[in-house]
Amino acid sequence: MMKKLIFSLLLLTAAHLGAQDTGSIAGTITDKELNNEPLPFANVLIQGTTKGTTSDFDGLYEIANLEPGTYVVIYSFLGYETVTIPDVTVEAGKVSTIDIPMAANAGVELEGVTVTTVARKDSEVALLLDQKKAIEIKESIGAQQLGKIGVSDVATATTKISGVSSSEASGDVFVRGLGDRYLSTTLNGLAVPSDDVEKKNIDLGLFPTRVIQNVSVSKTYASQNTADQASGTINILSRELSGSEELSFGVQTGVNSNVAQDGVFDNFKSSPNANNSNFGFYAQDRTTQQAITQQGWNTVKRDNPIDYAFNFVAGKKVTERLSVLVTGSHNTSHEYGQGVFRQYRSNFVDDTITDATNFRRNQVTSGLLDLTFFANEKNKLKSSTFFVNKLTDQVYEGGRNGEGTIFEESDPAEGLFQFIRDQNTKQTRLLVTQLLGNHTLGERNILSWAGGYNLVNADEPNRIRNEVNFDPDGNFVQLGRTGGFQQRKSSQEIDDTEFNGYVNDVLTILDEEEKAFKVELGINYRNKQRDFRSEFVGVEERATNVINPPSIDNIGSIFQQGNFDNGLLELNILQPDLYDGKLISQAAYVDFNYGFKKWNFDAGLRYQSDEINVGFDVGNFPGRIGETIKEYSNLYPSVNVKYDLNDKHGLRLAVSSTITLPEFKEIAPFEYVSQTGQITRGNPDLEASRNLNYDLKWEYFPSNGQLVSLAAFYKEISDPINKVQDRGSAGIFSYFNSGEKAEVYGLEAEGKIDLINPVMNDEDGSSSGYGLNLSANITRMWHTQDLKEVRDENGNFVRTFRYKGLTKTDLQGASDWIVNASLNFNTAGENAFSASLTANYASDKIFALGAPEIQSQSETFYNDAIIEKGFVALDAVLSKEIGAHWRVRLIGRNLLNPEIRRTQLVRPSTTDIETDRTVRSYTAGAQVRLGINYTF
Repeated sequence: MMKKLIFSLLLLTAAHLGAQDTGSIAGTITDKELNNEPLPFANVLIQGTTKGTTSDFDGLYEIANLEPGTYVVIYSFLGYETVTIPDVTVEAGKVSTIDIPMAANAGVELEGVTVTTVARKDSEVALLLDQKKAIEIKESIGAQQLGKIGVSDVATATTKISGVSSSEASGDVFVRGLGDRYLSTTLNGLAVPSDDVEKKNIDLGLFPTRVIQNVSVSKTYASQNTADQASGTINILSRELSGSEELSFGVQTGVNSNVAQDGVFDNFKSSPNANNSNFGFYAQDRTTQQAITQQGWNTVKRDNPIDYAFNFVAGKKVTERLSVLVTGSHNTSHEYGQGVFRQYRSNFVDDTITDATNFRRNQVTSGLLDLTFFANEKNKLKSSTFFVNKLTDQVYEGGRNGEGTIFEESDPAEGLFQFIRDQNTKQTRLLVTQLLGNHTLGERNILSWAGGYNLVNADEPNRIRNEVNFDPDGNFVQLGRTGGFQQRKSSQEIDDTEFNGYVNDVLTILDEEEKAFKVELGINYRNKQRDFRSEFVGVEERATNVINPPSIDNIGSIFQQGNFDNGLLELNILQPDLYDGKLISQAAYVDFNYGFKKWNFDAGLRYQSDEINVGFDVGNFPGRIGETIKEYSNLYPSVNVKYDLNDKHGLRLAVSSTITLPEFKEIAPFEYVSQTGQITRGNPDLEASRNLNYDLKWEYFPSNGQLVSLAAFYKEISDPINKVQDRGSAGIFSYFNSGEKAEVYGLEAEGKIDLINPVMNDEDGSSSGYGLNLSANITRMWHTQDLKEVRDENGNFVRTFRYKGLTKTDLQGASDWIVNASLNFNTAGENAFSASLTANYASDKIFALGAPEIQSQSETFYNDAIIEKGFVALDAVLSKEIGAHWRVRLIGRNLLNPEIRRTQLVRPSTTDIETDRTVRSYTAGAQVRLGINYTF
């Protein structure tokens, strides 16, 4: 099936390479009164049509997707003489470029025609031209295209780029098979913090697409970016006002198909924290210990779990030099899933839950304030402030059906089974504020700089856990008997602050028709600090069965102050776990770029010093108190070579060396407990990985809006970091340099093709008919890493990461196949209609590596790797414009509602038969929403 799909796409690509029917008009508008300096915000209009644009800060403009023919182009600006250019010829697949000097007086003489780039950074044409011009291997997707296919957040947007996938299990974004720790994420070129203690990068789903111009993935390293990456840098370019004013409002409503089921919609569960939440903002002043008796333990019912969202965009050009843009949005969604959870130890099942049930309610409120100020024609200042508040309320239950069994909790002869409930609220507040400047210091010198301040508060203010034994055929309920913390409340607080910035200077030494040479110099600085605190308060009986809950739905009735006063219940209070982390990263770089005829050579060198200091006070570390200091100072070279075969074909070669730093959470030995009881613990002995990256790419641009490309890549990772099961610990995972080397190599093919274009009327410039275009990309990867044995200096065995007789395994998180495809249909003219169908597929990947259970008998006693099975995600969007102001949308996401499943091979020591067992399964539900937008 996969081979047929690939063959069909390649045939379709080849069959339509000649279908290039449109061209464009582009150029530069300059101010003749000011020595031909760029003139921003000038108007450009095709006479007799509504097609037009405005010039940007550099005076650049482009009008794309024009049918071949002859046009009259009108250029105007307040206070300047209007210029009319007749008989502008547009040819299919070409750019007709006109540079216009404008003056306050009549009699402007037209000068020569030159080819230039496009101004806007949110259209597909503009981004493809930017990709064609760029030296590094870079791919982008803009707000216009994302709007067409109904993508609502940046996380989903990245998966529309070749070689990029996401994991439903972990939420990570993977670029060429490398996940969270191998990526770098920036906003306007500045680092943004993570909202999750378990992650290096921020949840890209927090960025709605309405606050961005585009999102780009640079798959090769350049010296201007941090060296802490292996698969690339994801950069989000925030939105700014593109015209003179803008005002629009939109609302959406819908429902998740899983939530709409009988027995779920009318019984949707939330934690008792919902009583302290208003519009996605949680507030309560009780301590964790006070919450034991002063706040409930039972779930609460939420009425009408309907999804809804609303948003607004308001912008205005206040003066000729200052523009203001404000966006705001709120989104509430509900999810429900039920499936299977199993945990194996040494190939024998420990825990079994056949009705693992999850209720989740997400509320996200976000806002963007952008101020863009043109001090004069040579100096631009931009202030961007982005705020997100995300509240996730989650209820997890298992064992209600009377089939749940938890290891070492009760004997089968007792006739008791286990029921667990985990209720958690996560509150994330993120503030990113940036100030950026761009200055033309002379004809050959451009200076840019930026400074940012990031603040993150990511808290779990009141997490509630219950584990009980019960008789499913009777009324007997018994508190769990093992550990003293099976009934508990806990809290976790993360406070991250960061200051960062850069200064970049580009000096053009030579700028001739066939030769160019420029030097780029810069410095980067990043100072990030984290304060982390986690507290557990457990409750246990004085003796077994001295107090029993009346039912599994009213466990909270026994946690009354009187039962503590009379000694039936006792508190178990652990000393809080603490750690504080500090990262100081300083860098200086130089980059040389030389262009000669069809060649362009770019060589950069970056010196980067990274110091990570984590001090911790945690209960599971010998002596509790410790400190981890990691220092890395290295030179990181990069070479990018580009060769233009002709105006449409290009070849690119990239070679670089980078590093992968361990994160705070990976080297602080704090234990984080999941809903199902699995524990993840940091490892103070973890070290950074070193990466060598090689890329080769061919690109073909049939026209401004179309692309066909083929790329090959290879990565070698020394001391790869993996998440594996820790030695001698049931259910505990940690981070290790579990191999000496990992290798990833693969092929990427991509095509963006116009299958059908609307028909242009030569007389009045109007268009009619419809358009159909296809975007598709396919990635095939091969990946492997060794599993090492550790011995001391005397050759004595210390530990092994080998199991089941394996000395090699696949790379964690990497899929063999990644396929993304989007088919888009639109009508021309008034009241336009558009439809989009988008599909994504990533094949099986390793969720967690296997590990030996008994070090000395690793071939027999082991836990095999957990595999996340591949599945197809299908989305559809229907959009209809009504008049000049209204737009109606019907959006369907995850329409196939596939089963999301993790499996593990199991072979008990008592048999030679290996079976494939499901260890986690559920469906996320299909989501259907109807939206209405009004633009003034």
